[in-house]
Amino acid sequence: MSIAKVIEVIAEGKTIEEAVEGAASEASKSVRNVRSVNVENIQARVRDNKVVEYRVICKVAFVVD
Repeated sequence: MSIAKVIEVIAEGKTIEEAVEGAASEASKSVRNVRSVNVENIQARVRDNKVVEYRVICKVAFVVD
């Protein structure tokens, strides 16, 4: 039987994809066996009427040894 844990992380990037990949990549630095990233919320930072950055709030699931 496997047990999974879930942590919540916030990541930023120039694109939504970059932000999600950053969430997975950075979480993998401190936990092993990352299995999924569930995007809970997407935000865009706007400056001078243009989107300059995206922020995602994600739930990262990983298997516990």
